[in-house]
Amino acid sequence: MSGPTPGRRRAVRWLPYLLLAPALLVELLVHVLPMLAGAVMSLLRLNQFAIRDVTRAPAAGLDNYRVAADLTGPVGADLLRSFGITLAFSLLAVSGAFLLGLAGAVAMRKAFRGRGVLRTLLLIPFALPVFSSVITWNFMLQRDTGLVNTVLVDWLGLTEERMFWLVGPNSFVSLVVVAVWRTWPFAFLTITAGLQSIPTELYEAADLDGAGPWRRLCSVTLPLLRPVNTVLVLVLFLWSFNDFTTPFTLFGAAAPAEADVVSLHIYQSSFVTWNFGLGSAMSMLMLGFLLVVTIGYLALTGRRRRYA
Repeated sequence: MSGPTPGRRRAVRWLPYLLLAPALLVELLVHVLPMLAGAVMSLLRLNQFAIRDVTRAPAAGLDNYRVAADLTGPVGADLLRSFGITLAFSLLAVSGAFLLGLAGAVAMRKAFRGRGVLRTLLLIPFALPVFSSVITWNFMLQRDTGLVNTVLVDWLGLTEERMFWLVGPNSFVSLVVVAVWRTWPFAFLTITAGLQSIPTELYEAADLDGAGPWRRLCSVTLPLLRPVNTVLVLVLFLWSFNDFTTPFTLFGAAAPAEADVVSLHIYQSSFVTWNFGLGSAMSMLMLGFLLVVTIGYLALTGRRRRYA
C-alpha cells in the first residue's frame, strides 16, 4: 500500500500555517502596526502643524522620552503623579472585582432554584455597552439630581450634605466603584468556570473531615483555582491600567486631578496640547512598564507552581 504523495505531504505540512494566517494578519493590522506607528511617532516632533504629513515631521530623537521621564520637570512630575493614581486605581479595582467575583461564584456553587436566572442577572453589567453603563453612573452620581445622593441624604439620612462625586477627592472613589461594577461579572464568570473543574468528591471529603466554609475555601477552592486566578488577576490588572473608556465617559476629557489616570493623561497630552510625539512616548513608556509587570508576574507565579 503506497503512502501519501509528495504533493499531499507538502499540503499537510503547510496546512497549519494557512489556518493561522488570517489570525496573524488581523493581529498584525490591529496590534503590531499601530504599536510600530506609535514607536515611530514617539521619535518625532509631531504637533498640529506636522500631523498632516508625518513623513515631514522633524526628528526628535529621544527628546520626548527625556521630557516624559524627567521627574524634576513639570511633564515628568505630572506623569509620575498620574502613574501613582493609575496604580492605586488598578490595585483597588482588581481587588474589588476579584473578591466580589470569588464570593459570588462560591455562593452559587451549589445548585438551588433560580440559580441560572440569578447568574444571568449578575452578568448584565458585563454585557451592557460600556458607554451606556458608565453614562448611567454619571447621571446617578450627579450632586443635585443623582440617585446616589438622593439615597444617602433623602432616603437613609446618612449625611446632611449632598456630596460631589465627580469632582474633588470623591472622584477617585467613584472611578473605582464604577470600574469594579463593570469588571466583577467577568471575574465571577471566570471563577465559576474554574469551579466546574473541581471534583465534588473533594468537598464531600472536606465535609467528612469537619471542614467549615472558610477551611474549604482555603484548602480546596483557592489552591485548585490558582491557575485560573493567575490569568484572571493579570487580565483584570491590564484592563484596569489601560482603561480609557470608563474615566473618559465618567469625567470627560478633563478629569479631576484625583482621578487623572495615565490613559486620560496621555490623551490630554496628545489631543489637547497637540503634542502627539510626547503622547506617543508616554504610551511607549506605559507599554514597557506593563511588559515588565506581565513578565515578572508570570515568572513569579510560574516559579511558585513549580515549587508547590
